[in-house]
Amino acid sequence: MAASETELLLRLQTEVLEAVARGDALRNIGTILCRAVERNAPGVKTSILLVDQAKRLYTLAAPNLPPSYCAAIDGLVATPVAGSCGTAAWRNEPVEVTDIASDPLWAEYKQLALPLGLLACWSSPVRNNAGQVVATFAFYYGEARGPTPLERKMVGTCLHLCALAIEHERVRAHSYRLAYFDVLTGLPNRAHFNMVLDERMAAGDPFGLILLDIDHLKLVNDSIGHAAGDALLRAVAERLRTVGSDILACRLGGDEMALLVSDCADHESLQRASDRIIEAASGMVTVDHQSIAAHVTLGGAVYGLDGTDPDTLIQNADVALYQAKQTHRGGYAGFRPDLRTAMVQRIAAVREIDAAITEKRILPFYQPIVRLDTGEIIGLEALARLQTAEGRIASAGEFHSAFADPRIAYELTGQMLDNVARDVRTWLDAEIPFQHVGVNVTTGDFQRGDLAERMADIFAYHNVPLRHVVLEVNESVFMGGNDQAVPHAVEELRAKGLLVALDDFGTGFASLTHLLSFPVDIIKIDRSFVEQLGVDQPGEVVVSAILDIAQRLDMRVVAEGIETARQSDILRQLGCTLGQGYLFSRPVSARDVTQLLRSFAQRLDQKSEDRLFSTSS
Repeated sequence: MAASETELLLRLQTEVLEAVARGDALRNIGTILCRAVERNAPGVKTSILLVDQAKRLYTLAAPNLPPSYCAAIDGLVATPVAGSCGTAAWRNEPVEVTDIASDPLWAEYKQLALPLGLLACWSSPVRNNAGQVVATFAFYYGEARGPTPLERKMVGTCLHLCALAIEHERVRAHSYRLAYFDVLTGLPNRAHFNMVLDERMAAGDPFGLILLDIDHLKLVNDSIGHAAGDALLRAVAERLRTVGSDILACRLGGDEMALLVSDCADHESLQRASDRIIEAASGMVTVDHQSIAAHVTLGGAVYGLDGTDPDTLIQNADVALYQAKQTHRGGYAGFRPDLRTAMVQRIAAVREIDAAITEKRILPFYQPIVRLDTGEIIGLEALARLQTAEGRIASAGEFHSAFADPRIAYELTGQMLDNVARDVRTWLDAEIPFQHVGVNVTTGDFQRGDLAERMADIFAYHNVPLRHVVLEVNESVFMGGNDQAVPHAVEELRAKGLLVALDDFGTGFASLTHLLSFPVDIIKIDRSFVEQLGVDQPGEVVVSAILDIAQRLDMRVVAEGIETARQSDILRQLGCTLGQGYLFSRPVSARDVTQLLRSFAQRLDQKSEDRLFSTSS
């Protein structure tokens, strides 16, 4: 090879390698390569076509070919007869066509080339390390001829450079995808989200931020398996892609996603976007012949109104998401300044309860359950109270927000159960007339999976038979899960002799059909129905219907929140025999309830059918 030819090829190689080293876009590198060749091969027009997995060809670079020609061949499928480039890609070998007008390979395409003065075409495949065709490099001539020896040498160098540039782009794209996209769902990841968030804030255009949680994903993982949980994640992610081009969905990790909503300047716009998101994301997902209901909960904040820096905007959207999960699971909550105040109060409540648990300042107070016809006490409900460091007794309502923390709920229940078991043993040892005590549990108590064993162990330690215990579970706990963890735990406890009460019945979480399949012994009518008695005729109809259903299902009924003699009389007339409320007694300490039991408890020597349930100490 002459020195001038070697120098020419070295210059060409250096120019392209420098572009690769600079990190130029692949399209720019392709254009640099084509122009360098065309400068040194007069009368030649070049093109580089990328070949995808489906063997379709797309123009990467063709600086001197008309855009109309490139558009016409984009999407061309490689076949045994597809011009020079399509055929070269199909054969995985160079194809020299010295006369486009007469060559059968160009029979269907010559009408595109000949009017442009393209009379001959020589195309060579560009291969990756595995020998697969990833591109073609073509020379077009304005005369019917084939390549010169120098052109062949140039193409040999170009094919190597082209393969190197395409591989470099593949590695770069793969690294970029790993860095900025979630592997499981294919959505942009947290790093990508942070980058786009910074860009949007720098631009100053209006947008909204929505944080999204997939409801009960942990329960799906624990009950059906992580493969099902992954399938649920992928399904929701795919649905979020279809919401609209104005919404960018990103996966931040676990069950949390973030959505950036373009052209959103107020909460009304963000609410409308959230409605679209919930509609798109919700619905059944089938995994290995099992159907899972996909539900999402959203919280949102508007850039400018709710924060002008990333940390503040994200924090406020997170506060809104927490609010939605507490009050509107499966729905949306927009940020309001008062929500942050509530969050601060919750944190303070958690700290206060943490200290109270450590210092044994969680106390049970007891509210009597009475026979409405005789006023006799037939049972108690244990309610948590917190004794402050100053000695004040705080009701559960003052620290209820802290129960959202599963750890707090679990530890508080443990201390309550221990105290209640100790009190019951004291009453039994003193031969005080006593039948049952109801204890409340939360979702957090079921999440550990050891509730049945835990309760049995605590009451056994104090030598208290479980027949003296009623497990009171709120409807939201019964109906909030989408697996069988709660009913299994309840059935296990019932098998040990414990009774189960469905608390606050009728408040909207459960349907009556659940009573046919769920293990319940007692229904506690919510106070919202009781307070309407004597005021609202429909209220009496609802209570009467509940009593009739319970009787047919062989369940006992306790009316909660009785505050007037009128309410008590109406309940008795409707057939309700048991109730509790301020009319009879507020929740009181163990010492005070002991005196009430001595004075008003139903005597154990009466017939068992006159009591709530048959029992003996």
